[in-house]
Amino acid sequence: MGHPFPIREIARQAGLSEATVDRVLNGRGGVRESTAREVQQAIADLDRQRTQVRLLGRTFMIDVVVQAPERFTTAVRAALEAELPSLHPAVVRSRFHFRETGPVDELTRTLDRIARRGSQGVILKAPDVPEVTAAVARLAEAGIPVVTLVTDLPSTARLAYVGIDNRAAGATAAYLMGQWLGERPGNVLTSLSSGFFRNEEEREMGFRSAMRTLHPDRTLVEIAEGQGLDATQYDLVRAALERDPDIRAVYSIGGGNIATLRAFEDAGRACAVFVAHDLDHDNTRLLREHRLSAVLHHDLRHDMREACHVVMRAHGALPPAGATGPSAIQVVTPYNMPS
Repeated sequence: MGHPFPIREIARQAGLSEATVDRVLNGRGGVRESTAREVQQAIADLDRQRTQVRLLGRTFMIDVVVQAPERFTTAVRAALEAELPSLHPAVVRSRFHFRETGPVDELTRTLDRIARRGSQGVILKAPDVPEVTAAVARLAEAGIPVVTLVTDLPSTARLAYVGIDNRAAGATAAYLMGQWLGERPGNVLTSLSSGFFRNEEEREMGFRSAMRTLHPDRTLVEIAEGQGLDATQYDLVRAALERDPDIRAVYSIGGGNIATLRAFEDAGRACAVFVAHDLDHDNTRLLREHRLSAVLHHDLRHDMREACHVVMRAHGALPPAGATGPSAIQVVTPYNMPS
């Protein structure tokens, strides 16, 4: 396992003891396979971030904790690592804790481990449930600032939220849906990955409110708890199509869009308008193929940069600034996609 990093750096990146890292690197045994994977991941993260490791300046170790499908966590990692050089002369190092789904107690255990081990800050995307609220409070008590990403936890001790105005995004989707459907008949399927993520709840509320005002006769059909994963999403959409022969359009709040389109195709049904969120690799391909009408997107690099700035201000490394405003909502179609 060739690499240029000292054991001390790898141990800090992995959140493990130097003795454990030494055992893994020298194949001495007595280490769980999952621990060995953590060491390997730490080396890979350091390798991607090596331009930062060599910079001189104050160092901040930030933990990024995200519950989301792999397509989104991949985008988060890429956005943060692309922004690291712009934070010079500070050196920002990051540890990633990603999961697609799972019991909330596993998520809170991750947050509690960070509180015990120490961190300069946590960037968090998590469901808005009491267990997470309590875990964020424990992080704050440990002096670790928490910044929520994309979905807020307003009743917690988090320091700031970075992301779009989700209610406005939902209303924007309703406006587009109404313009493109026009007077054609048909019901609209709204799809959430989970009712426990505040951003999805706010998008759905914004969409429903605007549709009620602009198009009161249009029926909305809701499905939820697909977790944005293709396998579960397909079954939910297929069942909805079988129950309702009038569904003709989709507002995808929580993802799983490849599976949604496949369910339409397998049911022999056409989707007249499809509005989705986030320009991840799946949605980029679907837009290029003209299978999505539009994607509501925001600059994730801007969000990650702002989250790092919030953490740095919390430690007095940057001058105070006003409240963080929401990110701009971009409407991306097949004809204005970024290169």
